[in-house]
Amino acid sequence: MPDISHRKFHKSSYSSGKQENCVEVAEGAATLVRDTQNRSAGYLSVPAREWRAFLEALKRDDI
Repeated sequence: MPDISHRKFHKSSYSSGKQENCVEVAEGAATLVRDTQNRSAGYLSVPAREWRAFLEALKRDDI
């Protein structure tokens, strides 16, 4: 895995308020997504354009 120590992760606004259901994201050329409680398991890397499309679909309630 590439070094991502310079990336700034934050809790996703789409995560529920409960501590056990948190997802963290780090935006950039690729958006990185990881489980807050299992950070050592790694992350998903999604092209920024696709991440924005996903968020827009959430807002429209398409998924």
